[in-house]
Amino acid sequence: MDNFSLASIVYLVIVIGLIALFVVSFSLFIRRVLINFSLKTKHSIEIDKKLDKIIELLEKDKKN
Repeated sequence: MDNFSLASIVYLVIVIGLIALFVVSFSLFIRRVLINFSLKTKHSIEIDKKLDKIIELLEKDKKN
């Protein structure tokens, strides 16, 4: 009976550890996705600004 009790305690610790590992991994994954999304948004805003500047310069060049 003691061996069964020890085995079930070990099993329970392993299962709880795996659940905790899953929660931590999932939260880190979500965090990384949000950070990458934020960086891509900033990058696309910078590209839009540069394109606007290029268009403005081309229009000035056309007028002259």
